[in-house]
Amino acid sequence: MTDAALRARYLDALGIDRYLLRHPPATEAVATESPWAELEARVAACTRCSLHRGRTQTVFGVGARDAEWFVVGEAPGEEEDQRGEPFVGAAGQLLDAMLTAIDLPRPTVFIANLLKCRPPENRDPQAEEIAECSAYLASQIELVRPRIILAFGRVAAQNLLGTTATLASLRGVVHHYGAQRLPVVVTYHPAYLLRSPGDKRKAWEDLKFARRTFASLVAESS
Repeated sequence: MTDAALRARYLDALGIDRYLLRHPPATEAVATESPWAELEARVAACTRCSLHRGRTQTVFGVGARDAEWFVVGEAPGEEEDQRGEPFVGAAGQLLDAMLTAIDLPRPTVFIANLLKCRPPENRDPQAEEIAECSAYLASQIELVRPRIILAFGRVAAQNLLGTTATLASLRGVVHHYGAQRLPVVVTYHPAYLLRSPGDKRKAWEDLKFARRTFASLVAESS
C-alpha cells in the first residue's frame, strides 16, 4: 500500500474529511538560462559598432568551456564570417598544427577573437570596434577560467595587454592579463606565418616557451 493510500485510511478512521485540490498549483518554472547561452545571445544580437551591418553572422568562439588554455586571435576573416567559427581555412589548419605540436588538440582549448564580427576587407580592427567588443572576450575568459592565454598576432597581444609595444618585444616574456593576472604568451598569427614562413621557427620557440610556462604553473599548484 502506498503512503498516500495509508494516510487516507488513517484519516478515514479518524473521521477527518479529506480535501482534494481540483487544480493543484503548478510549480513555478524558473528560467535559468546559462551564462554561456546568455552571452552567446548577446553577441549574436550585438549592434554596438558598425561592423554588424556587414556581417553574415557573429563568430562567438569554439572549444572546451573549461579549457586550461585560451587562444585569442584578432578578428574573423571571410571564411570565419561564413562559417561562424574562428581560425578556419588555411590559417586555421596551421593553428591546429601548431597546437597539436605542443599536445593541444583543437577541441581541448577555447578559441576566440577580439572582435566577433568581420572587419571589411579583413583590415585591422579599429580602436572603437575593439572597445565596444572587448567586454565579450573578457566575459568568455571569465567563464572559461583558463590557466594560460596564448595570444596570436600583434593586434591581439597589444589589446589584451594594453600596450603599443611591438610583437618582437612581446615575444619570449610571460605577461599577465586582468585582475587574476593570467599568464599570457605571445606569438605570430598563423595568417602572418603563411605569408612569412621563415618565421615559423620563431613561432615554434614561442610555443615551446608557452608549454614550459604552463608546466611551471602546474608544478607550482601541485
